[in-house]
Amino acid sequence: MVNDTNYMIEKIIHCFKIEGECTGLEKYGNGHINDTYLVTMNESDNITRYILQRINHTVFQEPEKLMENIVKVTTFIKNEVKKTAGDSKREVLTVINTNTGGSVYKDTLGQYWRMYLFIEDSICLEKVSRPEDFYESAVAFGRFQKQLASFDASGLYETIKDFHNTPARFEKFLQAVGTDSFKRVGEVTQEISFFIDREEDMKICLKALEDGEIPLRVTHNDTKLNNVMLDKSTGKGLCVIDLDTVMPGLAVFDFGDSIRFGANTAAEDEGDLSKVHLDLNLFETYVEGFLTGCDGSLTREEMSLLSYGAKTMTLECGMRFLTDYLEGDVYFKTQRDRHNLDRCRTQIALVQDMEKKWTKMEQIVNRRKQ
Repeated sequence: MVNDTNYMIEKIIHCFKIEGECTGLEKYGNGHINDTYLVTMNESDNITRYILQRINHTVFQEPEKLMENIVKVTTFIKNEVKKTAGDSKREVLTVINTNTGGSVYKDTLGQYWRMYLFIEDSICLEKVSRPEDFYESAVAFGRFQKQLASFDASGLYETIKDFHNTPARFEKFLQAVGTDSFKRVGEVTQEISFFIDREEDMKICLKALEDGEIPLRVTHNDTKLNNVMLDKSTGKGLCVIDLDTVMPGLAVFDFGDSIRFGANTAAEDEGDLSKVHLDLNLFETYVEGFLTGCDGSLTREEMSLLSYGAKTMTLECGMRFLTDYLEGDVYFKTQRDRHNLDRCRTQIALVQDMEKKWTKMEQIVNRRKQ
């Protein structure tokens, strides 16, 4: 690994097309995958700030292709923003090229780096504390769909293969059950049965794609609140960030993952399952915001599958936690014994509450469809 001295980082900085003297360099944010720095450059008393990131080459094994995706998508969105007389420096990420004209720099130790223009006067929130913030994140992710509605998603590289291929995740889960490498199957028979009983539900959205009922879209695939920059003054959603997992997918899955994470009344690893519920008010808030942002770009068939998107993403996530538990906790980081099992049971409880509230969920979506 690179020794992160300021001197070393400054050498990396000057491999990108930026001007001036570096007058500030600090670790930035609390992301768990890439190493991120805030860079301040001073050129003739003009201060410009940038985000410098070292791409995690273990997680993203083809950084050049990943950056090709990001450049294609951000360039397309910039053109859409300009059509509406928006601010293309604040409403979409700006990739800073290297001195040789590329979008990613590979250093002498084989580490990959990229740089973005910093979005000034913005904030990023880690959790939903106000419904308004959840609404604004929904508008931002919906607008992301609107801006990319005419983009050919099939031209994007799949940065993580089968990321939301739920049937493939189900097969991997069954293999883990059958192998039972850590002799844990006996203690989770109810949880195993829960997912097996809902195998058909997990196929519904992807079958609609296969049957041509819904289109393949450009999807973000990590639609959490902290991946939206909000205007510091107005609180309005400005820009969708963290585009590493942008690839072909289903809009209903982007919607669904937001619900799974943001409309749950409890933490993702809550041990007291009595605290786990779907907050219908937050569900409705997100539906309103997301469809407002989409501004008619979703088909009626996609809108009809929004609730299934939420259920599918929650089932998939719970199943992944259980798979990892059966395989010895090798993928997700854990802080305690049975941590992945707790996470799995939380997702199960959330699905169960969705099933109890299914009619109301559908009514909320149908009201907005009309």
